[in-house]
Amino acid sequence: MGDMPEMGEGVSGRRDDARVILEARGVTKCYHLGEVDVHALRGVDLSICDGRMLSLMGPSGSGKSTLMHIIGLLDRPTEGSVIVEGEEVSRMSPNELAAVRNHRIGFVFQSFNLLARTSALANVELPLVYAGVSGSERARRAREALERVGLGDRLGHLPNQLSGGEQQRVAIARALVTEPSIVLADEPTGNLDSISGHEVMAILQELNIHGITVVLVTHDDSVARHAERIVRIRDGLVVGDERVTERISAADQRDAVAEETGGGRA
Repeated sequence: MGDMPEMGEGVSGRRDDARVILEARGVTKCYHLGEVDVHALRGVDLSICDGRMLSLMGPSGSGKSTLMHIIGLLDRPTEGSVIVEGEEVSRMSPNELAAVRNHRIGFVFQSFNLLARTSALANVELPLVYAGVSGSERARRAREALERVGLGDRLGHLPNQLSGGEQQRVAIARALVTEPSIVLADEPTGNLDSISGHEVMAILQELNIHGITVVLVTHDDSVARHAERIVRIRDGLVVGDERVTERISAADQRDAVAEETGGGRA
């Protein structure tokens, strides 16, 4: 992957005056469970700049996944606002939210969320089906996305014919196929062995180098330190916001493990 940029710059080479691409203002989330109110978020303010790579880190139950669902427009805040590329979105209609998600945000989940009886190519095409893209264009763009993550020779394979690392790379290709400005990755290495996890993180870092904003959700400090900034969440509040001064290179980790084990690509 080459040398990482100086930490005064984002991984895309932009300086600290990069524009804010995603923002949460005073976001709260309260779930009503019978007679009990559960406050998952208690007033979160968060700004994410274009071309950055950020980790949302916290223990189970801290509110980090709830925050990801809200900034990813999969859920609405109880109070507060969400702004995506300068546009207030938290009060949009469901159809409007779906359109913003499909064009601006890509998702990568721990469990891959692939259709079991569908080829890698067709899984990656799926967001383009919802976007009304023609069949030939869907196939072209899905093929390019799979080639981008090193799976150009796996187009017709079903998920059960792929390793865990390959399935997650299909999921990343699916997130990329709509050409989003933001990729949200929720525990993307949680179900993977170490070399597959390093491979997936290397792809996410490479995407970020090429200008895509990446937000990782994780409970693992070693995963969080692949990003250039860590926002720590506990009990529904932001309790820390730090710059990573010694950022981990996943490509270096992958290559070192492969050399030690004699293994290849995940």
